[in-house]
Amino acid sequence: MKIAILSRDSGLYSTSRLVEAAENRGHEVHVIDYLRCYMNITSHNPQVMYQGQALEGFDAVVPRIGAPYTFYGTAVVRQFEMAGAFCANESQAIARSRDKLRCLQLLARKGIGIPVSAAADSTRDIEGLIKIVGGAPMVIKLVEGTQGIGVVLAETDKAAESVIQAFRGLSANILVQEFIAESKGSDIRCFVVGGKVVASMRRQGPPGEFRSNLHRGGHAEKARLSPEERATAVRAAKTMGLNICGVDLLRSNHGPVVMEVNSSPGLEGIEGATGVDVASKIMEFLERKAAKGDNRDRIGV
Repeated sequence: MKIAILSRDSGLYSTSRLVEAAENRGHEVHVIDYLRCYMNITSHNPQVMYQGQALEGFDAVVPRIGAPYTFYGTAVVRQFEMAGAFCANESQAIARSRDKLRCLQLLARKGIGIPVSAAADSTRDIEGLIKIVGGAPMVIKLVEGTQGIGVVLAETDKAAESVIQAFRGLSANILVQEFIAESKGSDIRCFVVGGKVVASMRRQGPPGEFRSNLHRGGHAEKARLSPEERATAVRAAKTMGLNICGVDLLRSNHGPVVMEVNSSPGLEGIEGATGVDVASKIMEFLERKAAKGDNRDRIGV
């Protein structure tokens, strides 16, 4: 197959591992900086242009779209879809998962476990937000945040009120969520490929840190999932319409709850912690599905 990997940096661990896995399986692979792509938006002849040439003949596209570049990155993915290429994750699914509020609303609609969450636009409704999540301690996070950035633990109602007012004063969209104290600063990253959990790891934050992101100094180890956790991760991926994703779970007293669904999960942490060749699992999925060319998004919202 001829495979395009949409990535800003060919030297990133995840990108280089995907290239290695593709080449080991005999595929032709190209790393393309999606921000350098430009598009010929013409009826009946959509094209993606790169360095003066039309990108044509690709059997599969693997989007690795960074969160700050979601708008243009998904537009490039959409253009590949219009040209008939099979995209490992579709543009609509990527955009859907990047909006944390939209993501939680869809998960809730399907009855998937999530932390008690609240959202509002006006600072006059702060008291109502705090009441919904059961009071302090509570987590306040930016809707557009990533890698633990823009996530604050408010240990008193007054502190929560100050943080919410500060974020809304900057016109930042926020979510307020219950704090799952029993998780003790850890979470479970489930790596889902083609409707199956292929690897899972437990991430633990450093002492005194409630965020478990590896970018924040946490460490990871292989995790053994319960049947309920495995089913929750698969259902969350399906709800978002994502073929490849990382589903982050917390182990709460009332079962697993989904914190986030990541459409461009990194490979370094999960492969290092579990020893699973996740990159090859992704290539196996492409080999099974790309020939069918089924790019219809079935979520509808």
